[in-house]
Amino acid sequence: MKLSHQLVVSTLAVLVLSACSSSPAQRRQAKNDFDYLNTTPLKDLQLLKDAEPEFYKTYQIPSGQYTGGQGKEVDIRPPQQVLELIPGARVERKNGDITLWVLKEDELKKIWRTTQDLFVKRGVSMRENTESRIETDWLSWQTEDEDSAVAARFVLEKVSSLRNLGIKISLVDWREGAQSLSVTASNKERYTTLLTNIIESRYDDERRQEMARKAEQLVKHIPISLGVDRSGLPVIIARISYDLLWDKLPTLLPAMGFEIEERNQSQGTVKAKYAAPDDEFWTRIGVKPINLKSGSYTFLFGDLGNRTSINVTDSKGKPIEEKLLKDMVPVLAAIADDKNK
Repeated sequence: MKLSHQLVVSTLAVLVLSACSSSPAQRRQAKNDFDYLNTTPLKDLQLLKDAEPEFYKTYQIPSGQYTGGQGKEVDIRPPQQVLELIPGARVERKNGDITLWVLKEDELKKIWRTTQDLFVKRGVSMRENTESRIETDWLSWQTEDEDSAVAARFVLEKVSSLRNLGIKISLVDWREGAQSLSVTASNKERYTTLLTNIIESRYDDERRQEMARKAEQLVKHIPISLGVDRSGLPVIIARISYDLLWDKLPTLLPAMGFEIEERNQSQGTVKAKYAAPDDEFWTRIGVKPINLKSGSYTFLFGDLGNRTSINVTDSKGKPIEEKLLKDMVPVLAAIADDKNK
């Protein structure tokens, strides 16, 4: 079967330094030799007659049957970590499989739909594609850590446990070049993690785009009015979240005649110099000019959840008069509406 579909491992895959000129095998294997494989097997300690042995448990090696690779079979590459890009999701690893657990069915449907769209848009053939199970055809991976082209097949299933809903991702078939091989624990864990990260990254991109669209609609019109803070002092209240308003300040304040000199988002302060706009500006926005003297001012922004408080102090740190603050309300509202047209 031809490897007709490729899933390119880019930033989410194993990062390979461009300056590294070693072979794929050298990147997977330890640098030292493997002479320890030829070590003579240990023998039971032969004691003298009537001697009483004394053992210390500090360095005791646990007994048991252990399986795993040896020598060149040991993969020294650091394990892949699942990215935490889905808010509220919990990751469970078991026998190389990964399950993404969520609490809401709507969230599960979104992740499932994102996964289906991802495979379709990347031209991935699916042997099965239903509302509860996806079985992919062969996916080839482009990575410099393997000796030859590798390919894998995956099964994704919706699962549930008590109140949790999840998607279980499993690597079921493995191929190197044209040879089908058994799935090793190392390959299963590594490439299942890579696919999970690609799905999560796609979901995160779509979620951010949706949030940006909603934010854009939200700031089309910003209600602004005069209010009071907890101390009863007058403040301007903008009915928009702090983060969204902060992003708009570099365009809002200069449009009002304030040249921004310094900003500190964590403290909610903006220092700016004011120069009164000309008559054409006031005519254009249709607001009466404010009697604010030219000079340095500091804007103080407070996070009130879905609202933001705004106060202004002069160069001496004193709040400007209530009348000036009140006169700034229609100016700020007019500028905000003008910038959103």
